[in-house]
Amino acid sequence: ITPNSPLEQFSILPLIPMKIGNLYFSFTNSSLFMLLTLSLVLLLIHFVTKKGGGNLVPNAWQSLVELIYDFVLNLVNEQIGGLSGNVKQKFFPCILVTFTFLLFCNLQGMIPYSFTVTSHFLITLGLSFSIFIGITIVGFQRNGLHFLSFLLPAGVPLPLAPFLVLLELISYCFRALSLGIRLFANMMAGHSLVKILSGFAWTMLCMNDILFFIGDLGPLFIVLALTGLELGVAILQAYVFTILICIYLNDAINLH
Repeated sequence: ITPNSPLEQFSILPLIPMKIGNLYFSFTNSSLFMLLTLSLVLLLIHFVTKKGGGNLVPNAWQSLVELIYDFVLNLVNEQIGGLSGNVKQKFFPCILVTFTFLLFCNLQGMIPYSFTVTSHFLITLGLSFSIFIGITIVGFQRNGLHFLSFLLPAGVPLPLAPFLVLLELISYCFRALSLGIRLFANMMAGHSLVKILSGFAWTMLCMNDILFFIGDLGPLFIVLALTGLELGVAILQAYVFTILICIYLNDAINLH
């Protein structure tokens, strides 16, 4: 990637190189920001709980954590059907942690000179496939081998059965793929666009010409608007990723 390229911000740089034989386990900037995000989430939750210093009358930070908690809890209760409240609570911690981690990863990527962890395909793909494997295991635990019935809808003519089974299997696997691609593509495209327009606006601003300075106001306002839009996309993508997990989990539990 060439210097000043819009894609330069996504470069993974080894901070602590580690090598064992032909295997590399370097601690990179991506690892650092994932660790920082996780630490921030844990500290925030710790300080707003009673044992960590929470108040009966919530402050702004405590209200934020309670808002996220209630939001994800309502999402789980609304999207996952056919289960009692106690059984749903088994899935709630995993979904809450996933939403909070993605939300904070996306938001900290908006800070200048930080690193957007979710802009890398392997990270989002690894997250989506690991969750999807878990959903598949839950489906087999709840339904046994009957879980495989989703591959063949009822009433299908026998000659078409092999083709439909293959088609449904590919469609099922592509759920995990699309889950990771959607998050990666939106975050990478948004940050790249903001970088390109910011560089264009800065170049015009640095020119010693009043016309260029006046003409810079347009791109500058567009950059500010796109930054606000990207902030909304960061929150929205965490929500979309989470609600799709709930929908897929509901499909695995309640076969149609």
